[in-house]
Amino acid sequence: MSTAADHFTGFLDVLAGALDDHEATAEDLAGRLYLSRFHLDRIVASVAGESPSRFRRRILLERSAYRLATTRRTILDIAVEAGYGSHEAFTRAFTKAYGVGPGRWREHPTRLRIDAPSDVHFHPPGSLRLPAEKKVTPMDLLTKMVEHHVWLTGEIVERAARLSDDQLDEAIEVNVDDDHQTIRSLASRLVGQMAMWNAAVANRAYDWAVEEHESVDSLRDRLAVEGPAYLAQVREVAEQGRLDDTFVDALCEPAEVFTYGGMIAHVLTFAAHRRCLVVMALAKHGVPDLGWGDPMTWVAQPA
Repeated sequence: MSTAADHFTGFLDVLAGALDDHEATAEDLAGRLYLSRFHLDRIVASVAGESPSRFRRRILLERSAYRLATTRRTILDIAVEAGYGSHEAFTRAFTKAYGVGPGRWREHPTRLRIDAPSDVHFHPPGSLRLPAEKKVTPMDLLTKMVEHHVWLTGEIVERAARLSDDQLDEAIEVNVDDDHQTIRSLASRLVGQMAMWNAAVANRAYDWAVEEHESVDSLRDRLAVEGPAYLAQVREVAEQGRLDDTFVDALCEPAEVFTYGGMIAHVLTFAAHRRCLVVMALAKHGVPDLGWGDPMTWVAQPA
């Protein structure tokens, strides 16, 4: 990374901590980076295409738009938080940036981000987000979703170990499905689904009997083998661009031909339903820390 880019990253850190310090001058921010005001202005302008003061005003306006869309705070309160001395001054600045006044925008919110050369923006709830150094491809996203599925299945198994047999085998009522579903049976199917497809791709038999009242220890052992094997398979076909390649599933009666992409989509779709049922059942039994098992945060994390 260049020296200018290093200083710009330092400026972002300082700015993130000083967004609400409206007494802090540009000289103060430069001083925190051991730079002169002249050098800070030159560095930020060269990297971001904006002066530090204009950059800060834009970030504060983006945060104000977020506040308008997600809170019931008055426009004046939001204006003061953004460093404006009056409702009128804030309205002029907001209208210039978003094309409509804050009151009208709150009724029909659109984009939060204001176009900027640097593509650095306010990131809710309270930070700044640099543009990604590496663009995420559809293949990357697909692999991350499978990674999340394997990880979450492991977390489910570990939490299932905290429950009694009665809790594991208590029926999960779903009035549109005749299957008798329990935490145990759903966890076993989550692991078994990966094991079944591993077997299908390798053209070997799958023993369905293992899923009959499976123990948590067995779930752990099977997942330790089948999870990495399934993930490796997904990574390989994604990296090689072979999602449309086909394989014969001899486990079906009669045998059927599927694409790898179709198989992965099938696993993620049905696994999502089962995972949601399990995490809600776990929460009912006092183990709520998996929330909804949502992959949203997971896929946004760096590799």
